[in-house]
Amino acid sequence: MDSPYHFESANLTWSTATQEHPVCADWKDTPEGSVFHLANIFLVLGFMGGSGFYGLLYLFFFLALGFFCSSIWAWSDACTTDSFSWNFALFVICVVQIVHVAYRLRSVTFDKEFQDLYGYMFKRLGVSLTEYGKIVTCSDGDIHTIEKDHYFAMEGKTAIDKLSILLSGRIRVTVNGEFLHYIYPFQFIDSPEWDSLRPSEDGVFQVTLRADNPCRYVAWRRKKLYLLFAKHRYIAKVFALLVRNDIADKLFSLNDKAFDSSGFRYDLRLPSFCHVPAPELEQAGGFLTAPEKQGQHIKSTPTQTTT
Repeated sequence: MDSPYHFESANLTWSTATQEHPVCADWKDTPEGSVFHLANIFLVLGFMGGSGFYGLLYLFFFLALGFFCSSIWAWSDACTTDSFSWNFALFVICVVQIVHVAYRLRSVTFDKEFQDLYGYMFKRLGVSLTEYGKIVTCSDGDIHTIEKDHYFAMEGKTAIDKLSILLSGRIRVTVNGEFLHYIYPFQFIDSPEWDSLRPSEDGVFQVTLRADNPCRYVAWRRKKLYLLFAKHRYIAKVFALLVRNDIADKLFSLNDKAFDSSGFRYDLRLPSFCHVPAPELEQAGGFLTAPEKQGQHIKSTPTQTTT
């Protein structure tokens, strides 16, 4: 019994398929117009864009130019509605993306003092404006002021409950009435105190901080800043780097200025020298102290020096 299905009528042969979908047998002798090549150049430039808001603006700007030129080419040379429709739709999408990114970029603009802080401390570390916006939000966007000869902290009295950066002015640091160093704009005010405590610990300042002239600073509350660190590990690493670099700068500035009666350089913030009377200090001879950090306090151990 013959099958009712006829393969000849199915039209599945290779020859029939090639007739319906012919391959390019003859290539055009003339190249495409300049608009076609310009469109592809714009597309290549667009895909070379970087990251961040400005990288996205660069990317979508050149992609929009490329798809716009492709739309012109499809309308005038290729004369196909499909090519024109797709290229024009992609052009519109890129324009919408440009508007969206520009709006987001405008929404993360800051006051001049925060912009200066970003340019001086955070931009060089590659912190994006989006991440910096989270840092500013954590501080509530507030700028605090200290009048001349007013105190930021007093030795043994003021609690360590924030981390601050000086934006303008100058602060004098003393311990037991002994001058240690100055704090200048774009330096942390309380970086040693911040680093001396664990998140669950409390403490008070071991130095006195007084404004030599009107000062302005930004501050982050400890608990709020630690919550930000828990959510964004990258921001925590940035602050750790900045704080420890600031502490190192302060220690080097101290060691460059501090000498005992024998001409040896020592660190005034070491308790053994802050509280030892001058006669005992002279009897110390050629011995200096090397700091060993233990929790919040600094312990001093003698080390023999050579001249």
